[in-house]
Amino acid sequence: MSAAEGVLSGEAIKEYPGKLTPFVTITCIVAAMGGLAFGYDIGISGGVTSMDSFLEKFFKDVYETKNRISTKNQYCQYDSASLTMFTSSLYLAALVASLVASTVTRKFGRRSSMLLGGVLFCVGTIVNSFATAFWMLILGRLLLGFGIGFTNQSLPLYLSEMAPYRNRGGLNFFFQLFITIGILIANVVNYFSAKIKGGWGWRLSLGGAIVPALIIIIGSVLLPDTPNSMIERGQHPHEEAKNRLRRVRGVEDVEEEFQDLVAASETSKRVKHQWRNLLHRKYRPHLSMALLIPFFQQLTGINVILFYSPLLFNSIGFESDASLMSALITGIWNVLATIVSIYGIDKWGRRYLFFEGGIQMLICQTIVAGAIGAKFGVSGMVEQLPKWYAIVVVLFIGNYVAGFAWSWGPLGWLVPSEILPLEIRSAAQSVNVSANMFFTFANAQVFLTMLCHMKFGVFIFFGLSVCVMTLFIYFFLPETKGIPIEEMPKVWKSHWYWSRFVTHNHHQIGGLEMGEGRQQVISTVTPSLDVIYEIRTY
Repeated sequence: MSAAEGVLSGEAIKEYPGKLTPFVTITCIVAAMGGLAFGYDIGISGGVTSMDSFLEKFFKDVYETKNRISTKNQYCQYDSASLTMFTSSLYLAALVASLVASTVTRKFGRRSSMLLGGVLFCVGTIVNSFATAFWMLILGRLLLGFGIGFTNQSLPLYLSEMAPYRNRGGLNFFFQLFITIGILIANVVNYFSAKIKGGWGWRLSLGGAIVPALIIIIGSVLLPDTPNSMIERGQHPHEEAKNRLRRVRGVEDVEEEFQDLVAASETSKRVKHQWRNLLHRKYRPHLSMALLIPFFQQLTGINVILFYSPLLFNSIGFESDASLMSALITGIWNVLATIVSIYGIDKWGRRYLFFEGGIQMLICQTIVAGAIGAKFGVSGMVEQLPKWYAIVVVLFIGNYVAGFAWSWGPLGWLVPSEILPLEIRSAAQSVNVSANMFFTFANAQVFLTMLCHMKFGVFIFFGLSVCVMTLFIYFFLPETKGIPIEEMPKVWKSHWYWSRFVTHNHHQIGGLEMGEGRQQVISTVTPSLDVIYEIRTY
């Protein structure tokens, strides 16, 4: 195995005692259900914008272009600034909220951030479902975005901290699973609400988001705090936090892990400026992954593939319900692929799924790009596709969705949340979520315009991006399967490239990185061992 895989040489990784208990399983599943809100919103926004009654009320220019027979250019019919604003405003709000969520999560706990997110999402849902003007739609989307920013910042952290390190990948993937289930539920709701006579079905679709919002609110009240958060905030006696850790791990012997958590917390508290600390040399790999993984996730081209599915499904007999039915079918495919990934993530590893998913997406996108280019050309005009041709292309679309669903989709959330040390975890996770939302916002802003002007060339652009991101994973992301969060520094120290940043004049004590000759230290005695804590790094 190569150094690029992050294989350790000369340093053993600690193995904390623990097992997967029913308590942890149920807790993580309930927490992961917060992903329903994000998924439902993704599915709903795409569905309602295909409903004529919704377009006619809020986006008349799009409605007229869509129904103008003489200009059926499939590339440009949705190229509208107002429609783009409706889609992308949520992600801009989520970007801002995720930065604020860092402070809330660190000072008040993961559950408080989840609760605030749920309340904001609930209010945004009410505003949207009763909207009578365009500005009300945007206000509702902004509130939804604020809610998404808080929940998406705290939920992956919560899951990573509660799960035993051997099962961290599978339990964290439940978050992505519920995102895909949320998308699927939204597609089902859209399909049936579009059939409601009177043209008010879109209100039911938007209002349905109140159900996942209430799940987040109730869950944040009932779920227990993570031991990491209890220790970090210092509002609970250490013995209470240790008892929580015993219950979470399902064993009595948690002394070693507990002491490492306490040591990490004490070091974290001495970091007065988390955001400034992110720029320190030893956190270069963490910051790089927190920025580049969400950047590449948005360059997979998943939006391009899904955009064309309505026309392709229409040609194989779905007629007027083509767009909603195609979204429903791809939603089912998405859920099934994510279930497969839950089984494989802690067995095959993160890098394997990244590689397999990347290659699978590249092959499928290349075939679909050629097929769309051959039939649509540069004019975007097509009357009818042969059914056998459409079926073949749809199969490759489904396989593309599957490749994304068990690789860049869930791993884009899992990997950043599990590699971050406690002293920068809240801030770095906010950077990760903010980057995800910023690049999603940018993608939503320019995608329809790119599609209109680049034609099928946009498929080639995203295909090349998949090549680049797969090479990035091969050379720069070490394998993190089965590594306790507190032991992650050793993974970076063994990497061929990142080791130059994290091992320079540093040694480790109790799994924590300590500067030598570049910091002032103080020795503090804990109940069972001496730990040297970092006070200030120059």
